[in-house]
Amino acid sequence: MEWNVYLSGEIHTDWREQIMAGCKEKGLNIHFTSAVTDHEASDAAGDLLGDETSGFWRDHKSAKVNAIRTQNQIAKCDIAVIRFGDQYKQWNAAFDAGQCAALGKPYITLHGEGIVHPLKEVDAAAMAWATGADQVVEILAYVVNR
Repeated sequence: MEWNVYLSGEIHTDWREQIMAGCKEKGLNIHFTSAVTDHEASDAAGDLLGDETSGFWRDHKSAKVNAIRTQNQIAKCDIAVIRFGDQYKQWNAAFDAGQCAALGKPYITLHGEGIVHPLKEVDAAAMAWATGADQVVEILAYVVNR
């Protein structure tokens, strides 16, 4: 069986590449999907619908266009990995975690100990909390190979 793993969250580090490389190294049969990680492209997704003079409406339209992709990928995934970085607040990642919880999709949170308290509800619904990409790879290897 090929597993479909959705990678959500922080876009400023290479955590996705680390997980994908680690899973490839272990020979895991996993297909990875992700939200758009090009920040400028994501912000401009709604521009196809016409120019906006208000930043709110530009962001609003872009969020909806991006949600077409995100909601579809979450619905199709077997498990999600949701990364919260230390530098920026990833409200979109928290929203993705809520969608996973509502759909009964298992997810793993990935974040440092410094933000345990603000993520307590998100972590409470997660199947696991990892502090590093290596831990995520080990969890996926266990799940896929057992």
